[in-house]
Amino acid sequence: MKRLILVLAGLTAAYGQNVAVATAPAPADDKNSSSNTDSSAAQTPAAATGNEWLSGSFDLGWRTVSGIGGSGDTYRSIINLGDGPRLVNADFSITDPKHRAFDTINVRASDWGGDPYSMVHVDAHKKNWYDLTADYRDIAYFNNLPSFADPLLSSGMVLNEQSFDTRRRIGNFEIDILPNHWITPYFAFDSDTGAGTGVNGYVTGTTAYPVPKTFDDETRMYRAGVRMEFKKFHVTLEQGGTTFNSYESQYQPSGQTNYGNMFNPVFGQTLLLSGLGTTYGITGNSIYTKALLTANPFSWLDLSGQFLYSQPTTDVNYLANAAGNLYLPSQILFYSSQQFLIASEAEMPHTTGSFSAEIRPFRRLRVIESWFTDRLHNAGSANSTQTLAGGQLGANSSEITSLLLASTLLTNYNEERIDLLYELTPKITLRGGYRYVWGNAADAVFPAAGLASADMGQLRRNSVLGGITYHPNTNWTFSGSAEGAYGSGSYFRTSLYDYQKSQAHASWQALTSLNVAADFFLLKNQNPTPGINYDMGMTSESLSLTWNPQGKPWDFQGSYSRQDFRSQIGYLIPQDLQSGLSIYRDNEHTATGLFDLKLPEICGLQPKFSAGGSFFFASGSRPTQFFEPVGTVWLPVSHRVSLFAEWRYFGYGETFYLFEGFRTHVVTTGLRFTL
Repeated sequence: MKRLILVLAGLTAAYGQNVAVATAPAPADDKNSSSNTDSSAAQTPAAATGNEWLSGSFDLGWRTVSGIGGSGDTYRSIINLGDGPRLVNADFSITDPKHRAFDTINVRASDWGGDPYSMVHVDAHKKNWYDLTADYRDIAYFNNLPSFADPLLSSGMVLNEQSFDTRRRIGNFEIDILPNHWITPYFAFDSDTGAGTGVNGYVTGTTAYPVPKTFDDETRMYRAGVRMEFKKFHVTLEQGGTTFNSYESQYQPSGQTNYGNMFNPVFGQTLLLSGLGTTYGITGNSIYTKALLTANPFSWLDLSGQFLYSQPTTDVNYLANAAGNLYLPSQILFYSSQQFLIASEAEMPHTTGSFSAEIRPFRRLRVIESWFTDRLHNAGSANSTQTLAGGQLGANSSEITSLLLASTLLTNYNEERIDLLYELTPKITLRGGYRYVWGNAADAVFPAAGLASADMGQLRRNSVLGGITYHPNTNWTFSGSAEGAYGSGSYFRTSLYDYQKSQAHASWQALTSLNVAADFFLLKNQNPTPGINYDMGMTSESLSLTWNPQGKPWDFQGSYSRQDFRSQIGYLIPQDLQSGLSIYRDNEHTATGLFDLKLPEICGLQPKFSAGGSFFFASGSRPTQFFEPVGTVWLPVSHRVSLFAEWRYFGYGETFYLFEGFRTHVVTTGLRFTL
């Protein structure tokens, strides 16, 4: 389901961007991009308005959302557009003719006033003195699909036990001092904060209890460095650090009874949670060092390398107080209250390095050698105390269990690759290569406890690569590649193991105004390890067309893609630990189309109209349909003021979960002011 949401988000965002090519909307980079006005008009030069220091445009609008038919939670999880006034788009530049503190300041902003994804970008420049860039994004993330993570759905209870209603704010700032010089110092600051609420499961004994949860986290990164550009090589040295903290809490209001996900009595007793309060806090910091190098010591040799070392440290504290009729399976013990305390800390030195060289021994031959390594060694310790009271222990008795654990986690990943590119003829280029991936991972917990106190894994994979590019003439281009690999170990059950991958692309410039392109992709992956027996296959085909006939008042662009996905893997059924087989099938069809039309001029002003839409249709394990038709009108009132109006329809449905569908109309009207 998560992959489906990403596909639908991509359709909405990509289609919004297509509309902006020749119609009113200008895109935001998000699935919920609102209707924005014609981006071509945003490029009006200052000279056209007689304004020497300020140029650009502002789009102000009002969005109206009809009553949402169906599931409001699903609508908010996928679309989440609301009513009200909006700064749909702003794109303007400020120029100082006297070049005092700055030469130019450029500002872009979109979707402010309540949209789920708002952004602003500012960059300021003064030639040979500084370049300053700043970005800020405000993201409202809501995810509450009724059928997801709901083990009680078959019993008629609709509750997503992994739901979120959060807001994330991301800021990035960087200034380069003395740009375009041999030596350029720079300073940067990045901030990422989030907060919100949701529902999460509190797990104890043999069941989980869905309870409300709050989130609050913050990450800061400070970095500074210097770039050195010389004739034959480039060097970047950077030093930085991060700070991180995250706090979560769960609670069960007193006076309420929560029966969790298991209604069947245990030894004749009904399990329940009558009170809960938990706090979970993580704090951490890291200092890192990074170095980059590119060099061209000879005309036939290019070198590049990167090194990064960091050593994060984290501290974790957890406190939980629970009350109810609770059960401890390991002792067949019922109790009425519990307190659980954990304090832990960890250090994680992390080293990453890469190096590549491109050698051109002959005019038609290129040899590219690359190497990459990533090493993480984590050592931690935890001290926990669990206190059980009441129930079978008696009203005035308790049982206290303390445990001191030490743990380690080591992962080493290495990759070496060599590619050869040979120009067989001016029209044909051949490519061949070999890649070897190896590594190991190990984790251990002492003293030994539970089912898996120590584990080790090996990663080994050999891959052979090949490809061809063919340009028969200026109108046709063909390219294709294939890759096959054999593995003898992997870290995860669904990782690439024994796989074959191929892809092909063809492009035809049929006319000066007409371009047609086609793509094909195939991936097969198997892991024959007993108990896993993973088998996955995916194929994807797509066709796109762009038609911009010169001298005509219209243009068209459209695309169609089909993707088929299948997988099956063995697993253990949680209730009885018996072997089972998970089978998933998905056959997807996606199409988009957009027709633009320039209407006859009125008093020297050019109205525009566009219409089109997109649809998504999937059959298989989870049949789903999504439709989004759109129509836009752009009507200039004067050379500086224009009206725009856009209508969109969102329709979503699932065959097996009819209650999760929704439909609504969204209308946005507004004015563009050109400076």
